[in-house]
Amino acid sequence: MQNYTEKYRHWLNNVTDAAMLNAMRGATDEQIKQAFATDLHFGTAGMRGIMSFGTGNMNIYTVYRATAGLSDYMLSRGMRSCAITYDSRINSKLFGDITAATLAAAGIEVYITRECMPTPFLSYAIRQLGCDTGVNITASHNPSDYNGYKVYDDSGCQLLDEAAAEVTDFISRRDYFDAPIPQIEAYLGTLIHYTDDALERSYIDTVIANGVGNIGDISVVYTPLNGAGYRVTPTALAQAGLTNLNVVAEQTQPDGNFPTCPYPNPENDAALKYATDLAMRVNADIVIANDPDCDRLGVAVRDGGKFVRLSGNQVGILLTDYVLAQAAANKTLPARPVVVKTVVTSVMADAIAGYYGAEVRNVLTGFKYIGDVINKLQRDGDSSRFVFGFEESCGYLKGDYARDKDGVIAALLVVQCASYYKDRGISLAQRMRLLEEKFGTYTAKQAKFTFDGVNGADNIARRLENLRARPFEDLAGSPVTDFCDYLTQTRYDLPKANMLRFNSADGSQLIVRPSGTEPLVKCYLTACGSDETANEAKLAAITAQVTAVFGK
Repeated sequence: MQNYTEKYRHWLNNVTDAAMLNAMRGATDEQIKQAFATDLHFGTAGMRGIMSFGTGNMNIYTVYRATAGLSDYMLSRGMRSCAITYDSRINSKLFGDITAATLAAAGIEVYITRECMPTPFLSYAIRQLGCDTGVNITASHNPSDYNGYKVYDDSGCQLLDEAAAEVTDFISRRDYFDAPIPQIEAYLGTLIHYTDDALERSYIDTVIANGVGNIGDISVVYTPLNGAGYRVTPTALAQAGLTNLNVVAEQTQPDGNFPTCPYPNPENDAALKYATDLAMRVNADIVIANDPDCDRLGVAVRDGGKFVRLSGNQVGILLTDYVLAQAAANKTLPARPVVVKTVVTSVMADAIAGYYGAEVRNVLTGFKYIGDVINKLQRDGDSSRFVFGFEESCGYLKGDYARDKDGVIAALLVVQCASYYKDRGISLAQRMRLLEEKFGTYTAKQAKFTFDGVNGADNIARRLENLRARPFEDLAGSPVTDFCDYLTQTRYDLPKANMLRFNSADGSQLIVRPSGTEPLVKCYLTACGSDETANEAKLAAITAQVTAVFGK
């Protein structure tokens, strides 16, 4: 196995990109070590990293190698077609073109979008075009210096663990310089085709068909955060009947620099600041924000004289209740309805779903596992049972037209839900409080611990093993009554996962897992009770416990 200096010299001898070569020649030893000490890992969520030279970063050569390995995997299984899209990030179109050309050079037919498009459009396109795979160039909500590469199967679902491992194996057999990187122009009109406007219109029509109810007199502020939702989301909302939409001017057009929002994550208050400021000026009712690849939705609602951001859990709870309630009222609720959520998502969903007679299926973190449940229901002839799926990180889906979270249908549902309750004299903030009065107050919080550097992954692994060896016996003083290690558990029909769950006697919950895309340990904390102040005190105490394990 080559060490990082040997890999560096190999790249110096083979890189043909002049700008990259100059950057490499001027790099410090520390920069070289960071770039070449490891290969950019292709995991269950694809690969994601900073855009720079080297085997550990996103660049034209790591994209070429990943695609060459993917083409080998496809051909070994008789797969001959792939759909591709990309987000608004720097180099996303370039990486998409390289992906298309590399696949075409292997004899694989490619359908690629002419410009950046929402991630859920790719899932829909794979299904409509009958493609064997799909590739999305995106780093979701990461800062502007990141990009990524995700692979989808023929159902429009991100690759599950077994298939991802097989693709990883094929990639490992490839070198970064097996052949000159092919150019897309050589295959346009033969093996590479651009998707057409009719497919986009069909997608929008399908999203609208999966909406719930009508849109009345409501004022909405929207921001695509300079991302791929900039055309599609406003078009869908307008066609669904929204007449009062205000788009944040500074964030309207695709721009991978994200000049007004360095960290374009709609889970954060800072990402919504321009939108909430505009909402105050125009006296809007609600703010909605897509992330750069338009698969998530952030929401802020008027509450008194200010706008407050709803968490992903709160939006999911509101939509679960709204979708189930409207279906029940309209007598369209299927027999044995199913709601799917991730294990780290609020257990309040279980209480609400139970009220409407719906089954809740909990899956591992990652929307592909929600997509997998839809696929299993379809194979059993029960796809109509799927009512709604969501995860706490602002991902939502209604309908079986896609197998990934969809920020466009989420925007439509939130606007329809807000309009419905406005007609009845209450805001979404008030509706949330009414649900808490009925089902209990569930207070959720995340604690994140970052481990940068070449030893970051080892540091995370060591601390997790220490916690496994000596698990918490209580959460904020309440005895742990249920401890689950998802690497070894046999109670649930779930793949193995590097995740720990603690449940205590008073209803508190702690879930600990490393991020699949960032050098982070994420801790998901929940306290349940009738008193928000007491819940916050419990969460503070649990946070102190995990900080003692994962803090610097």
